[in-house]
Amino acid sequence: MLMNIGIFTNNYLPIPYGVTGSVESFRMALEQGGHSIYIFAPRWPGYQDANPNVFRYPSLDISVKSRFPLAIPFSRSASRRLVELPLDIIHSQHPNLLGSAARKWAQKKNIPLVFTWHTLYDRYTHFVPFVPPTLAAAWMIRGAIRYAGQSDAVIIPTESARRIISAWGLAHNHISIILTGVDENMFQQPDPARVRRHLGIPDGAPLLFSVSRLTKEKNVELLLTAVQTVLKENPQAWYLHVGEGYLRQKLKKQARMAGLERRILYVGEIPRKEMRHYYAAATIFVYASTSETQGTIFSEAMYSGLPIVAVRAAGAIDLVRDGATGLLVPEDPAALARGMMALLNNDQRRESMKKTTRQIAVQNYTASACAAKLIRVYADAIARKKATAKIF
Repeated sequence: MLMNIGIFTNNYLPIPYGVTGSVESFRMALEQGGHSIYIFAPRWPGYQDANPNVFRYPSLDISVKSRFPLAIPFSRSASRRLVELPLDIIHSQHPNLLGSAARKWAQKKNIPLVFTWHTLYDRYTHFVPFVPPTLAAAWMIRGAIRYAGQSDAVIIPTESARRIISAWGLAHNHISIILTGVDENMFQQPDPARVRRHLGIPDGAPLLFSVSRLTKEKNVELLLTAVQTVLKENPQAWYLHVGEGYLRQKLKKQARMAGLERRILYVGEIPRKEMRHYYAAATIFVYASTSETQGTIFSEAMYSGLPIVAVRAAGAIDLVRDGATGLLVPEDPAALARGMMALLNNDQRRESMKKTTRQIAVQNYTASACAAKLIRVYADAIARKKATAKIF
């Protein structure tokens, strides 16, 4: 059964992280399967969509530590398009803003609403100004639980995130664990020499690599402290970080004060189509965030054959097999540094992990495999909706 699927998201292109990556990964895999995907997202000033099936809601251009468009969930043009579209299902990526529009249109069209719970909201309260963190977290979590309860199916990317969210009070009869898969086409024919040449990193130099926003919830300050320890012990090693955020200048200053600014590179945001070259140039993938639900960044690193050293936290514990595909360590810079050094100093162990990570990712974490699971959730939700309609 081919479907017409409406996806509502508060975060979308040109934002390169998290939810955007998930939406794009599933969109491309579902379209390759013959399904029609329609994206509803906030307008980003100056950005033009190449995809004709993207529809933009008005937005406010907001900067609270990071720039993002704040969607206004009312649009006459989007409403006219939604009236015309023969959607079979609506998939919401958020419980608020365009999430409210998703719920409204699912009710109007009497079609299922699927909700993906992307975020551990208690780790993002620093983005909410003028509100105490505990109150902000409680408000966001209550709203998300209420929204999930009104949805026909809930998707949570990892089992560890499901346990956390269940402890918050989520009880739903139709919860599915589906990771965002790796788009294999985006990772073909990487050229690691190109990146090293461009950035001046010597061939053969050990390269620690990470990808994330440079914001508090990603634990990037702790990560830099660990990296500095490693680079001081290993004068041949380098560190490369892809991502942008309000902490960038602070981190660069810290590296400069440590006398390591030449070997610690913060290169900002990189186009998705270029990312395969950066992964391929690396020796080890390193990560300190404790706020992940997705773990997508780990699956991409594994698909690229990178051993991983990460803080033992949600997301990491679902994908990284401690001792087999990487090392999981406590949330402590010294422990993180020891993990990095353990792999840098053991070529044989690192090569063994490299083969295992790639094999596991190819078998389990491709976009096509994850999209197939999502289609089964959609089909089940549609069938239940039709059965309920017959009863009434």
